[in-house]
Amino acid sequence: MPVIPPPSTWMFPSVSTADEEGMVGVGADLDPGTVLGAYCHGLFPMPVGQESVTAWWSPDPRGVIELADLRITRSMRQAAKRFDVRIDTSFDTVIEQCRSQARPGGWISDDIVASYIRLHRMGWAHSIETWQNGKLVGGLYGIAIGGLFAGESMFHTVTNASKVALMHLADVINDGRDRLIDTQWFTEHLGTLGATEITRPAYLNRLQAVLQTPLPSQWDT
Repeated sequence: MPVIPPPSTWMFPSVSTADEEGMVGVGADLDPGTVLGAYCHGLFPMPVGQESVTAWWSPDPRGVIELADLRITRSMRQAAKRFDVRIDTSFDTVIEQCRSQARPGGWISDDIVASYIRLHRMGWAHSIETWQNGKLVGGLYGIAIGGLFAGESMFHTVTNASKVALMHLADVINDGRDRLIDTQWFTEHLGTLGATEITRPAYLNRLQAVLQTPLPSQWDT
């Protein structure tokens, strides 16, 4: 059972104040209560600028994956057999691998790493990991609150390793209850896996619904 942190001392701005890119504001802190409260209000943190100032985002449209829309091909099921999938055995390594992947606009700062590792220790942040021959070759991490899984980042060093992690995440949380995977922004890659875009108001409505769903049994112990 996750540890409930003290509530944030910060007031969350209305997401209706977001600019064209989806930024609602900057500042505050990355304490557990602040981060979890932000997700419950439809916000998430992502630093900006060379000094990695924490900004809070609510993009419109929002990228999501409804479990019923997840595309799992026969070839992906076959590919999954080549991996050993584990949960929460190497969270720190997964987030560091996500940060180290060479990509433009890398945003996982030292403060983000420290914050999400703390959230993991408290039972809120989780990693889905793909291993091959005893080596971590892919994975993803995110925050689980009720029926929401807010995906933060994924990585792979072997073809299909991150896709298999996402497929396993869906298997873990797909228990017939109302659940949603938040991908924040939509990308063509995520689109091939079943991600779609919905408006901010539609996302907020879905969010309030899935927050009423209990955590998956995997993480509610």
